[in-house]
Amino acid sequence: MGTHRRPRQRTTGGGRARTAATITLAGAATATGLAAGTGHADPEPTPAQVKAKVDKLYQEAEVATEKYNGAKEKADAAEQRLEKLRDEAARKADRLNSTRERLGTVAAAQYRSGGLDPALQLALSADPDRYLDGAAFIERVGSRQAAAVGRARKELREIEQLRGAARIEVTSLTSRRAELKRHRTTITGKLDAARRLLSRLTAEERARLGHGTDDRASRSSAASRDALPTSSVQAPDSRAAAAVAYARQKLGSPYVWGATGPDAFDCSGLTQAAYRAAGVSLPRTTYAQIDAGRRVPRSELRPGDLVFFYSGISHVGIYIGKGQMIHAPNPSAPVRVAPVDQMPFAGAARVA
Repeated sequence: MGTHRRPRQRTTGGGRARTAATITLAGAATATGLAAGTGHADPEPTPAQVKAKVDKLYQEAEVATEKYNGAKEKADAAEQRLEKLRDEAARKADRLNSTRERLGTVAAAQYRSGGLDPALQLALSADPDRYLDGAAFIERVGSRQAAAVGRARKELREIEQLRGAARIEVTSLTSRRAELKRHRTTITGKLDAARRLLSRLTAEERARLGHGTDDRASRSSAASRDALPTSSVQAPDSRAAAAVAYARQKLGSPYVWGATGPDAFDCSGLTQAAYRAAGVSLPRTTYAQIDAGRRVPRSELRPGDLVFFYSGISHVGIYIGKGQMIHAPNPSAPVRVAPVDQMPFAGAARVA
């Protein structure tokens, strides 16, 4: 029996050793595999991949910028309406106070002569609504007093209407300001992400991809404004020619979202400023500017026509002839000349 136990013990011990060795080797292999897996990093994107991502971020930021511009335009209009309503309510309140003062003079005279007419008591009440319910008393005063009470009654109602309209405008303005904040957050988030991606490239790579952040592109554009080729096709009118001339003078100006000049622009800000200089008022946003003139096919483009890009009409430039336009591209590129076929063409409009 003993002779059988000893070999069995050796076999068992050897099996344990082998098992332990196997576990150790397996663990080492696993650890090595984990280490290799943990140490494996995603490959750095190529400059072309960075450009594609940055271009997409800029395009998304521009969509948000145009929404911001539209919301700001509406917020500014609501603020102006609110200010007018408040001014008009204040003027009517002054007239109401004058009317009540005149009624007070009549009341004082009646009091001195022995009594205060009930209609005047109502008109001079601390609760203006109270006397409006007592119109029947007006018959007990003279015609002049009745007319004065009638004016006060009308003025009070007009003031209440103005105050109601002002409350509606305040609600609208509050909503627009919240919308502006949302779009601003979206824009800054997209632009920050684009900046982080571009920071992974060298200055030479950024310049080669058209996203140079130094002043060289700006100086080059500004220096070449007088050397731009002139188109054999003339602008349709003097206003279009003046808009093109303005855009040429702004070559090299920086892109700043929400800006309308005179020293910085976003895309629709540049076109709006160019036509403003030509004496034409354009809407603020790209999707409104495309409807500000007569639509023209790409084959009939002439200098001064507005050219629009992307399915959402989120970018615009000014056509200058020979397949070229002047536009404000994005924060990493100044106002510059570019081919119209650089982006997905969405339409064109000739400003009326």
